Amino acid sequence: MKVRQDAWSHEDDLLLAETVLRHIREGSTQLNAFEEVGDRLNRTSAACGFRWNAEVRKKFQQAMELAKKQRKERKRALAKQEAQQLHTEQTKKQTVPVETNTNFNHEVPSTSSIATYNYSNNIENQEVTRQTDTKEKMATGIDIETVISYLYSIKNTGINSHILRSENERLTRENTLLLEEKEKLTRKLQRIQEENSIIEEDYQALVQIMDRARRMVSFSDESMSTPQFFPTNHESDFGQIAK
Repeated sequence: MKVRQDAWSHEDDLLLAETVLRHIREGSTQLNAFEEVGDRLNRTSAACGFRWNAEVRKKFQQAMELAKKQRKERKRALAKQEAQQLHTEQTKKQTVPVETNTNFNHEVPSTSSIATYNYSNNIENQEVTRQTDTKEKMATGIDIETVISYLYSIKNTGINSHILRSENERLTRENTLLLEEKEKLTRKLQRIQEENSIIEEDYQALVQIMDRARRMVSFSDESMSTPQFFPTNHESDFGQIAK
């Protein structure tokens, strides 16, 4: 069976699927994924796109839906982090005037300075607590992303297992067909060898017959060329006298 040099292998299809799914999760486009795969496999992005839409996409439909959900979760997490960072920056800006007032109030009587100092400490403690909560929330978000990635890997492993199982069944069927074809060719070869042996025997018999005929013709020619002596009258007379 002749295989085309530009044929897509199973590993090429898996690389194409993994790259497209990764770009979907990261919010990129499928065109960027096709270009990346084309650079790695030395193919055009158009060829990668045609292969994806014609053969690979239908095998990874569920994985695509999961990747789109992960992209939404990723956008929500990034938006939440940006909101938290913006809130933190605004809080820091609000604490600056209080610190200035604290420095200014050192010149007023001691009671007012103590009150301002306590107020500043309370604000700083609240800021530290808020930053700690923000870090904990960010850590929780990372944990959730880790769990989602882990679940996706399990899901993807199941999909890949199904693909490998189907591929194994297909290769098994092809192997069975090849074995049957091999048996047919073996029987045909054996029959041809037997026929060739019969032809060889007939040829040897024909050669022997031709050789025997040639010897008989040669012997007949020699017999015809040998002279024969017949008795003359004088010899007959001598024979009678001798008697």
